[in-house]
This record gives sequence, structure tokens and C-alpha cells, in this order.
Amino acid sequence: MEKGLRADARRNRDLIVAAAQELFLEQGVDVPLEEVARRAGVGVGTLYRRFPDRDALLRAVGEESLRRLVDLAETAWREEPDAWHALCRFLRGSVALRLGVLPAKLEPHLHQRMRVGPDLHEMRQRVIAAVLRMIERAQADGALRADVGPGDIAVLMTLNVYTPPALPGEPAMARVVEIMLDGLRADRRSPLPGTPLDGDDLRRYTAVRVPPTE
Repeated sequence: MEKGLRADARRNRDLIVAAAQELFLEQGVDVPLEEVARRAGVGVGTLYRRFPDRDALLRAVGEESLRRLVDLAETAWREEPDAWHALCRFLRGSVALRLGVLPAKLEPHLHQRMRVGPDLHEMRQRVIAAVLRMIERAQADGALRADVGPGDIAVLMTLNVYTPPALPGEPAMARVVEIMLDGLRADRRSPLPGTPLDGDDLRRYTAVRVPPTE
């Protein structure tokens, strides 16, 4: 996030990023930036002063999503009574953030460019550390099944629940998330195919590969 902004400039920036995130998820990343400005309640000139092009706005949306994920993980660990409840809260929040939707709408090289930067790397490492801590403690407590690895949890974090337009989205998504969480409990005996995705898988999953310059 830009530092040193006046309060009104920061407020406008936050409104633009929030509006962009909503519209990118609703309509895709090619939505006209004028429509983003209208949704944010600011002028087009204000938008372009903060974000000179679409890539800059996409990066800001990605940064904000990751920042919220860090806060979600660390707040869950701090406030919940044990690691299992912290992990459940974290996964529910991750799905609600719709982390898997925006990357699916981007071409791969743009997605990678959005994720480059030391601040983003530091935030990703904080999320990884929090997830590993929750998993290890929940398994040691006997609450989380032992045949689930950190990479499995990373995949579940980006779960995108599609619901037909005629169905209410949030209740359907909430039911699917609870079904998912129920399957993670240690007392569930159904065998899982394959092998657990471990911490190295988690790091590979979140790694940034900078595309070659032309």
C-alpha cells in the first residue's frame, strides 16, 4: 500500500481497490475502468492518478487480497481457543475471500507479474508460517486427520464454489465449506487417494516465477 497519502487520498484509493475487486470478480478483469470509478464513487481522473493502467490496479487488488489473508490467518490463531478452530475459521474466511476466482480470470504471465515484490513475498511467508503452525498443532492435538498436508490446505483455500444463478450463493457456499471441514476431522476414516501435499508443495504452490522479459 502507498505510504504518505493524505486521509482523503487514501480513502479514495481504498474505495477504488474495493470497487475493482468486486467488478473483476463479477465481470472479469476487462471491465472498463470508468465503471470501476463509478462503482467507487470517484472521478476517472482520480482513478488514473492512483493507478496509471489496468496492471497497476490489478496488482493493488492482489496485494489487498493477500493483506486480508495475512490478517485472517493471524487473527484466527490469536483469537480461537485451539488450532483446529483457528484452521476452520481461516479456511472459511479464505473461501469467502474467493481467492481462486481472480487468478482464474487472468492470463498466467499477468498473474505472475502481479505477485512480484518484496512486500508480497513477506506477506506470503507469514501466511505459510501461520498455516503450517495451525496444521501441525491441530494434528498434534488429534483434531486434524494425519493424512492431510499443508499443500492440501493451500488447494482448499482457493476453493471456488459455483452456484447456478437461481440458487442463493452464500448459503450454498457455506454448506460446501462445512462439508469440506467435516472431511478434515481426524475421526473421518475414508481413505484419501494419493499422498499428502507437504510443506514443500505449499511453498511451490505459492512460489512466484518471474516471466522472462522480451
